[in-house]
Amino acid sequence: MVLDEVVYDFAKGIEIVDNQYPQAINQRSKEKYQPGIGPHTESDTTKLVFDLVSEATNSKYFNKIHYNVPYINNPRQKCDLCIGHDSHWEWCIEIKMLRFMGDNGKANDNILMHILSPYPQHRSSFTDCGKLITSGFNSRKAIMIFAYDYDEISSIPAIEAFEILANSKYILGERKQSSFTGLVHPIHQMGNVYAWEIKDYR
Repeated sequence: MVLDEVVYDFAKGIEIVDNQYPQAINQRSKEKYQPGIGPHTESDTTKLVFDLVSEATNSKYFNKIHYNVPYINNPRQKCDLCIGHDSHWEWCIEIKMLRFMGDNGKANDNILMHILSPYPQHRSSFTDCGKLITSGFNSRKAIMIFAYDYDEISSIPAIEAFEILANSKYILGERKQSSFTGLVHPIHQMGNVYAWEIKDYR
């Protein structure tokens, strides 16, 4: 399985799940957000999408999707998504969501910390690169970011900033990218899925 497939399938899966009008629940107020995949958390979105694609007829992901798999060299840390079987993972992937707006259209000012921060306690995409390299997994490894785009805010500058930062320390494969669009939420209507294979330290 190549990374292009995973990226494309995740993007298309977002559209399919969204068409079912799922509603996330605010964990504080217990009130429902507006319908759509957009307000869901990073982990809930990942699970909704990959549960769907793995259950599809003749799915190449059937019985191959595993969440929160302990790192071999540090079992207290968990990998967001492993594809394959524990005796032979095809891919081990750390996933982040890039969502600049909230359900009400207000800006999320802290979001770039989750992508670019060099501090391990922030668990960013940047520090996830090093975690994957030292994880002990013998599989291919990747960083995936699914990002929502807005008329006034594009994810591309943040993605390019990640590439500059990550490439200064790690050897990345070429960017894989697939778009999703036509979502039902009034704020979170479109975006892109990005991924890079993480090969080693420089």
